[in-house]
Amino acid sequence: MAKKSVASLQTGSKRLTKAIKMVKSPKSGAYMFVESIMAPDKVNDWLSKQK
Repeated sequence: MAKKSVASLQTGSKRLTKAIKMVKSPKSGAYMFVESIMAPDKVNDWLSKQK
C-alpha cells in the first residue's frame, strides 16, 4: 500500500468514514484504488488487511 486517505462523512445520526486504499494489481502490476465506507473504528483494520 503506497498511499491512504480517510475522509469523515456524517449522515443523520450515523457517523461514517470513507477510506481509500491504493493497491498493486497482481495481474498487471498497475496500481488501483479500492474505496469503502465504514464505521470509524474499523478503518485501521481495513487498511492493514492485505487485498
